Amino acid sequence: MPRWLPRAMILALALIACFQLGSWAFHQLIGLLVNVLIAFFLALAIEPVVSWMAARGIRRGLATFLVFFLVVGAVAGFVAMLGSILASQIIDMVESFPEYLDSVINWSNATFHTELSRVAVQDSLLHSDWLQRYVQNSATGVLDISTTVLGGLFRLLTIFLFSFYFAADGPRLRRALCSVLPPAKQAEVLRAWEIAVDKTGGYIYSRGLMALISGVTHYILLEILAVPYAPALAIWVGLVSQFIPTIGTYLAGALPMLIAFTIDPWYAVWVLGFAVIYQQFENYMLQPKLTARTVDIHPAVAFGSVIAGTALLGAVGALIAIPAVATLQAFLGAYVRRYDVMDDARVQGGRRSGGPGDGRPVARQFWRALRTGGGPRP
Repeated sequence: MPRWLPRAMILALALIACFQLGSWAFHQLIGLLVNVLIAFFLALAIEPVVSWMAARGIRRGLATFLVFFLVVGAVAGFVAMLGSILASQIIDMVESFPEYLDSVINWSNATFHTELSRVAVQDSLLHSDWLQRYVQNSATGVLDISTTVLGGLFRLLTIFLFSFYFAADGPRLRRALCSVLPPAKQAEVLRAWEIAVDKTGGYIYSRGLMALISGVTHYILLEILAVPYAPALAIWVGLVSQFIPTIGTYLAGALPMLIAFTIDPWYAVWVLGFAVIYQQFENYMLQPKLTARTVDIHPAVAFGSVIAGTALLGAVGALIAIPAVATLQAFLGAYVRRYDVMDDARVQGGRRSGGPGDGRPVARQFWRALRTGGGPRP
C-alpha cells in the first residue's frame, strides 16, 4: 500500500464529515440566516433617515429607536383598523344570517316546492356529523395556531433586534469589516454598501409614495360610493398593492370589492374597473417616473427577479429581490465599459437599405423580369 493512501483516505473522510456537518448546520440555521438577511435589508432601508438624524446631533441609537417606534406604531395602527373592519363585518354577517337563511329557504320553497323551515334547517346543521368534526378539529388546532402566532412574534422580535443593531452600529460594523481587508478592497466594500443603501432606501421610499397616491385615489372613489371604512380600506389598498409583489394588487382590491358588494353589487364592479384602470396608469405613467432614479431596472428583469426570489426564499425573497437586483446591477455597471452606439437603422429594429440583408434590389429585378419576360438583369 502506498504511504500516501491512508493519509488521502483520512483526508477524504474528514472532508466528507466537514461537508455533512456544514450542511446540517446550514439547514438548522436557515431560519436565523433568513431573519438576519431581512434585518440587514430593513437596516439599509432606514439608514438614510438614521444618518440624516445623526448628522443633526441625535445619537444613532436614539435615532434608530425613534424610527422603529414610528414604524411599529404605524403597523400597529394599520392592524388595529383592519381588525376593526373584519370584526364589524363578522358581527354584521352573524346578525344578518337569519335573514339570509330565510331568503334562501323561501327561494328554495318557491322554486323546488319544498317545505323547509328555519328551525328544521338549524337543527340539521347543529346535529350534523361534519359540524361536530369541524368543531373538534378546530379545538385541536387552537394549540397549533397559538404556537404559530408565538413563533411569528418571536421571529419579528429577532428581526427588529438585528436590524436595530445593524442600523445603530452601522459605522462600527463597516469599520470592523474594513479592518480585515486591504485598502483597495475596503473602497469596493464601502462603495457596494453605499449603493445598497441608496437602492434599498430609494425602493422603499418610492413604494411608500406610490402607496400614498394609490391610497388617496382609492379613498376618493370609496367616499364617492359611500363604502364604509373608506380610510382603512384605502390604507389597505395602498400598502398591500405596493409592498406585496406580484399578487399584492389582487389581494388589495379583493377586500374593498367584497365590502362594496355587500352594499350594491354594481359598486363592486365600479371598484374593480377603477382598480384595473389605476393599475395601468401606475405601471405605465407613475412608476417609471418615480423609480427612474432609485430602482432603474427593466420591468421584465424585476418580474424575473421576484419569481427567482420567491423560488429561493419564498415571500422574503419576493420582498428583497428587486432592491437586491438593483444594487447588483448598479455595482456591476461601474465595471462594465460602454461604447457609443453607431448610427444604424438596425439598432432601432429596422433594416439597412441597400445592404446585403436588404431584399429590395433582388425583388425589383424579379418583378422587372416578370414584366419583360426575361431573366434578371446583371
